[in-house]
Amino acid sequence: MEKFNGTLLRILLAAIPLIGIGWILAVTDYFGIALTFQQVIAVVLGTACAAALLKKPYFEKAGFFEFLLAVIAFLSWFWMAYNFEEWVISGDELGIAKWGPAAVAITLMMEGLRKSAGKIIAALVWVLLLYGFVGDYLPGVLEATVDPAAETIHYLYYDNNGVPGLVLQVVLNLVLAFIIFGKLMEVSGGTAFLTDIAMGWMGHRRGGPAKVAVVASSAFGTISGSTVGNIMSTGIVTIPLMKKTGFKPEYAGAIEAVASNGGQIAPPVMGATAFIIAEFLEVPYQDVVIAAAVPALLYFLVLFIQVDAVARRFSLRGLNKTDLPVVIDVLKVGWVFILPIAILMYFLFWLGYPPGVAALYSAASLIVLMVIRDRQPPNKEHWKNFLFGSGEILIPLLLIAGAAGIILGVMNATGLAFQLSIILTHLGETHGILVMLLLTSLICIILGMGMPTATVYIVLVSVIGPALIKMGLVPMGAHLFLFYFGLISMLTPPVAIASMVAAEMAGADMWKTGFIGVQLAATAYLLPYLWAFNPALILEGTTVAIIYAITTAISGGFLLAHSVTVLGAGNIIGWLSAIGMYVAALVVGSSTIWLGVENPLVLAVAAVGMGVVFVITNTVAFLRPNAAE
Repeated sequence: MEKFNGTLLRILLAAIPLIGIGWILAVTDYFGIALTFQQVIAVVLGTACAAALLKKPYFEKAGFFEFLLAVIAFLSWFWMAYNFEEWVISGDELGIAKWGPAAVAITLMMEGLRKSAGKIIAALVWVLLLYGFVGDYLPGVLEATVDPAAETIHYLYYDNNGVPGLVLQVVLNLVLAFIIFGKLMEVSGGTAFLTDIAMGWMGHRRGGPAKVAVVASSAFGTISGSTVGNIMSTGIVTIPLMKKTGFKPEYAGAIEAVASNGGQIAPPVMGATAFIIAEFLEVPYQDVVIAAAVPALLYFLVLFIQVDAVARRFSLRGLNKTDLPVVIDVLKVGWVFILPIAILMYFLFWLGYPPGVAALYSAASLIVLMVIRDRQPPNKEHWKNFLFGSGEILIPLLLIAGAAGIILGVMNATGLAFQLSIILTHLGETHGILVMLLLTSLICIILGMGMPTATVYIVLVSVIGPALIKMGLVPMGAHLFLFYFGLISMLTPPVAIASMVAAEMAGADMWKTGFIGVQLAATAYLLPYLWAFNPALILEGTTVAIIYAITTAISGGFLLAHSVTVLGAGNIIGWLSAIGMYVAALVVGSSTIWLGVENPLVLAVAAVGMGVVFVITNTVAFLRPNAAE
């Protein structure tokens, strides 16, 4: 039975990306078969549920019980696909033939979610689902409008506002294609190519392996759009090298986690979330990339400086240059990995193809180029790693997206989304927009725990976005605010999925890794507040305002980064200096807010900030701990 279940699992894993490719390329249309999105996603979701239940057995080995659950899970979702059009057209009364399979399908989807994504996110969704049944018993603003249980279950099962809704539509149409492209790049050697390029360029410098992690992870993350996938692809090389050159395990894990997470904000691709932002705002994708460019640059600039500061503090040298790859030689062999990225840009920006289609065409071009270079098709192992690996990445992603559909469905059906928007707006009007933004960022981090960035962004923008815009934030600023805080929920304890994965790879304590990650990602926590009050930072404003905003942000970023240099000095002077630099960073970075967006005095403030950096970094010798530490 175990062998049979293993074979079935591999079939299911391969089926997930193949069905997704078929849907994006509209393969069924060529055969005259018309399918709705809901029907396709029900089949994909049923396949993912079945695979999740088989992949992690309840006992030592997967037996008949797991097989039975997998079959039931698939059939319960297939039942919706089979009957969907009839249910929509006929509108028959709700009976057990509708709500019975719905209850089974949602229950098994939640169990698959628990197995593949963890107990915390599953518990959160269960609580919200329970609220959809008993919310009318709660007092005050939490009191909900509740429909009969059978109606609620069936609504979540097949309605566009439930499980087979916007979140899964985005995953199937957009995210899936980039996951496939990223996985193909990984198994074909693209990740190694990017890492080798970064190695040849940065490896010999002070703290070289950490700087390699920053460069390589940002480059690969922008393609894959998956923080965890990015960590597991590049971290397997960079984390051991960081530890080898003297970085403590928690620092090695944190640097990789922060760099990999930041890949999703790095132009020109920014994972898949940028395309979703463009759809919500109904603006060209290029507008999102342009708006996000300066914050992304600041994020990686500050991270790079922090890495250098850590290496300087602990006297960590780079790798021997003779042991590193030569960039020219790497390019000669790896040119096949550059062209698909260029083709992706061409299809996206020049021809205006849908992002999912462009990503699949780029993946196809990579296969063709590999055949040309190697004069033979990819071998069997490549195909197996590609198909099965893509399926493994997509299982938790699809189940989380389904769970997000439950969250949105319950919040809309009960009126909780409307109530939350009213509360936030009232808070902003009563206590000021800063208090509203602080609460919003907290909600983003809590709701985003364990969720992929694209998923949490959709949930957040649907619930909180209107309130932010109503309070005066420019639409692009409001959406990027939610995007950033949804993103950094991956780094924020207690869940901190990115830090957890990186810590495990580094053999480090998760909590230490998580808190160091928060420190290294401090820029991402602060920048959204800057553009909320001054949208010139996202290039919305006059030329003068934009120049002033960027200048002060860079100066504040240098102060923030170099506070790391003195933070670990191990004495009171070091701690006071670090706190002083951190406060100075806030003052300098926000100077356009309290002095005025076009006040030339902000340039003087920025200059003073850079002067402080110069003084501190040139007196750091007496603050720095012993190199032996």
